[in-house]
Amino acid sequence: GYKEIEYEVMRDANDTAITICNMENIDPVGIHTGDSIVIAPSQTLTNKEYQLLRDSALKIIRALKIEGGCNVQFALDPLSFQYFLIEANPRGYPIARVSAKISVGLHLDEIPIANTPASFEPTLDYVVTKMPRFPFDKFADANNHLSTQMKATGEVMSVGRTLEESLLKAIRSLE
Repeated sequence: GYKEIEYEVMRDANDTAITICNMENIDPVGIHTGDSIVIAPSQTLTNKEYQLLRDSALKIIRALKIEGGCNVQFALDPLSFQYFLIEANPRGYPIARVSAKISVGLHLDEIPIANTPASFEPTLDYVVTKMPRFPFDKFADANNHLSTQMKATGEVMSVGRTLEESLLKAIRSLE
């Protein structure tokens, strides 16, 4: 019943650290992220929950001394403010380009992204949905019970102004 929440974070050698975005899995922890429908930005977190996990993600990238980008995944108890770290791994944002520039010594405030320094946290005025594609129609004998073992063989991504628009675009794009 815990919510799975992810933060994309970026840090440079000056210890400037920002969140790029956060994401929320529609289904609870226990379903492999590759099999989950994921929405960015999160839709059900309170501001207190959002800031709690955001601060934790920034502390984690600093503690790990990661220079570049990192995805930090949490399990959040929706009935309390208790949470657990699931994993932290590199990925996201124009991560390859920005991470490469950080690795050669540039700082986030020196890297332009669309005429804005990379040290500014982006604001999202849209909703992105990632929806998995399952092969159960092609593999009729496969176990279709979702668990921690990934079963999806692909995915679609959609962008919309609202959750409903983004979700419906993703559903239409599956076939």
